[in-house]
This record gives sequence, C-alpha cells and structure tokens, in this order.
Amino acid sequence: MTVVTVVTVRTAVRAPDTLAPLMDTSIETLPENKVRLHVAVPAAEFDKALDAAFRKLAREVRIPGFRPGKAPRKLLEARLGTEIARDQALRDAVPEYYRDAITSEALDAIAPPEIEITAGEEDGDVEFDAVVELRPVVELEGYRNLTVTLDDYEAPDDAALDNQIESLRERFADLAESEDPLTDDDYAQIDIKGFVDDEVVDGLTATDFLYAVGSDSIVAELDTELHGKRPGDIVEFTSTLTDRFGEREGDEVSFQVLVKEAKKKVLPEPTDEWVSEVTEFETLEELRTDLRNRLEMVSKMRARMAMRERVLEVASDLVPVLPPEPLVRSEMERRVREFAQQLENQGGNIPGYLEATGQSQEELIGVIRAGAEKAVLADLALRAVVAQEGIEASEEDVDAEVAKLAEQVKEKPQKVRRQLEQRGALDALRSDLARGSAMQLLIDGADVVDGDGNPIDLSLPEADLDTDTPGAPPEEAAAAAEEEHEA
Repeated sequence: MTVVTVVTVRTAVRAPDTLAPLMDTSIETLPENKVRLHVAVPAAEFDKALDAAFRKLAREVRIPGFRPGKAPRKLLEARLGTEIARDQALRDAVPEYYRDAITSEALDAIAPPEIEITAGEEDGDVEFDAVVELRPVVELEGYRNLTVTLDDYEAPDDAALDNQIESLRERFADLAESEDPLTDDDYAQIDIKGFVDDEVVDGLTATDFLYAVGSDSIVAELDTELHGKRPGDIVEFTSTLTDRFGEREGDEVSFQVLVKEAKKKVLPEPTDEWVSEVTEFETLEELRTDLRNRLEMVSKMRARMAMRERVLEVASDLVPVLPPEPLVRSEMERRVREFAQQLENQGGNIPGYLEATGQSQEELIGVIRAGAEKAVLADLALRAVVAQEGIEASEEDVDAEVAKLAEQVKEKPQKVRRQLEQRGALDALRSDLARGSAMQLLIDGADVVDGDGNPIDLSLPEADLDTDTPGAPPEEAAAAAEEEHEA
C-alpha cells in the first residue's frame, strides 16, 4: 500500500468553479470533531499526474540517445513499467487532491490528515479517504451582555492631583545655598578626584561638580560620606567599581572629595500667580481641573486595554468545548518562537532565562500552555460571534487594511493585495477583520465594574487635552500604560 504523508494543510476556501482537478468528494461525520473525506479522481484526470511523474523520472533516468528529461513517456513505460511512475504520481498528486477537496468543501482543517488510498494503486480511478480534525463550530450564549471586572481600576483622586502638582513644583524648583548638614535631595558642589595608585582616573575626577546627594550616580559610598557634611568638609574613602564602569569593574579606587557649597531645593508655592507664570492656566484650580482630566484619560486608556483582555477571558469561559489539542500545540509553538525571539533580541535565550528566574522548563511550558488554551478558546468565541451575528468584513475595511499593510512595507496597495491573493491570504485577512468587529461588539455590550461591583464609565473626557502645556502630567503616561499592558 502506498503511504502518503501530508505535512501542511491549506484551509483557504476557494470557489468550487476554480477547483483544478475534476473529482467527486463526499463527507462522513466522525466523533471528536473529525470527518472522513472521500475523494474519487477519474483515471483520465489522474493520467495528468502520471504524465508529470514520468517527466520527473525522465530527469532522473539516463536513456541512451536522449538528453535528461527528454525521453518520451512510452519509452519510459517500456523500460521501467508503470508501477514506479504511478507510485510517484500518487505521492505527488494525492496531497494536492486533498487540499483542493477541503477547499471545495470549505472544511476548516486544523491538523494534518490521515490518508488511506482505497483504490487505484495499480490502475483505474484513484480513490482515497482522509480523516481530518476540524475546527469546532460552537454556539455562545449570553455574550451580548458580559460583565467585566477590573479589580485594579482607580479613578484619579486628590492625592494623585497633589502628586502631579508636586512634580511640577519640583521641575521649577530653585537651589538656595545652605549651611545645614547635607542629606538626601540636597545638592553639593564638589571637587572630586578618583585615583588608583596615584594615577587619576578619568571620568571620576571633576571640579565644581554639582552632585545630587542620594542619587547614587557615581558610587554608593559617596552618598554615605556626604551625609551630614557642610561646606569646607573633606571626605576620603575607597570604593570597588561596579559593572557600570565597564572594563574598570572590580578596580579599587581611592576618592578625595571637597564640599565647596551646599544647596537645598526651594519649591515654589503653588499659587495662582505661579501657575500663570509656568503654565497656560490662570489659576491653580484651572490647572487641577486640567490635570484631573488628563489623569482620568490615562486611567481610562489603561482600563480599556485591560478590558479587552478581560472581555476575551469572560467570552472564552462561555465556549462549551475544550480547546482542541492541535490548535493548542500550534499556539504554543507560536508563543515559544516569539518568546525565544524576544530573548534573542535582548542577547539571551530560554535556558538563560530559566536559570535567571529559577523557573523549571516544565513550569514555563505550563504557563505557555495555559495562555495558549485561553487564546484558542477566545478565538473560538470570536468566530462564534462572527457566525451568529453574520459579521462580514466590507471591501472598504479590506481596502483600508491593505493600505495599512502597504504603508508598512512601503509598497503600492495594488501590489500588496495581489500578493495576498496569490498566497490565498486575503480570506484570512477578511476573517481577522470580522473577528475584530466581533471583539468590538463584545466590548460595546459589556458592563464594566470595579472590584466592589460598582459601574465604571470608560468614556474618555471631552476636555481639550493640550499635551504641550507645562502643567500636563507627562503625556508619556498613556504610552507607558500601553507598554505596561504589553509587558
């Protein structure tokens, strides 16, 4: 019996009228979400595969009087018989017949098939059965009114506003000379000299250097020695350099430091006059209102990102089947590849990561599997919503997405669309867009509550949030929220 192995399954659906071979197909439903696909290919159609097999053999067999690949089929049949060519034709053609069959039947296969040739190994029509597992089609209930709990959501309070005002005061603080003993957050104007065996060390020697006490920006011993000192004091100590000093790591350096001046930060009083000088606002109350709007925006943006994950988690809990193992394995492989690539980009690898974190390989695999299972269930949930709501991606949406892809790769949209069509990826793009619409439907219909069950309004404030004003909390806060979410 000829054994046919199919490694790759193409699930892109093509219209029946584009099907290449002329063949008959039938489907038998089996347990565990599998089907038996029966395919029958007429002998006349299979003869095309035989021709291709003989052409391949002609390139491999030396026939006197003919260049490689030019020997006619009849001569090869006479010399070699038909058995070798037929076996080659079956190996080459059956996988193609199978892929065209699942395409014409619109079967969403998720694993390589088990193929058994049932007729035509020696002559005549070719028939085979392919047992293959399909992606389960599920029905969801209750997905239109999900309740999503954001345990860590915090609306900005007066303390958060005070912190922002304090940060702004820090930015506009003055330095005033002081005779008081130095402590953290003070500044010392110093002459510092670092040397090894009377040789001055470049980078550790400076005159009139303004140093922030407690910053640990040179060596830790410097901060310790400066505590309690006043102008005119001299301190001497030694320190072993850390890895921040590169090639000098491990060197023992002697330091001599003269404190020339001591300075303390003097923060401006938060008055209306000060606010009008350093911001576009006239009063402290106007500034606080603007800050509240900004903090509220950042909190809600962070909550919206968290909400997407929570919506998927809640929706996945509605899926009434276990995640299919082939999909879980595929998702795990994808996650492992991405994780390994991230580590490689940072100069690391998985064994190094495990050693640094004290995590075992089994524990890491367990974490990856748990995430993969959730992702598979979430995908099944979104596909169910697409089907139950009849969601389809419009051509306008497809064109817009193609335009985005074209901009990323710096190609013309027409060329990118043509490439997607040639790879059979345009339908996958439509499917992705449809699932995105399903996701938005779930989000729009969800009720969001905090850890105590109180409703949360995640609509963004409509106030004019000008990010250029000095009084704004760092506009990087929104980006930081997104980075934190991705991490």
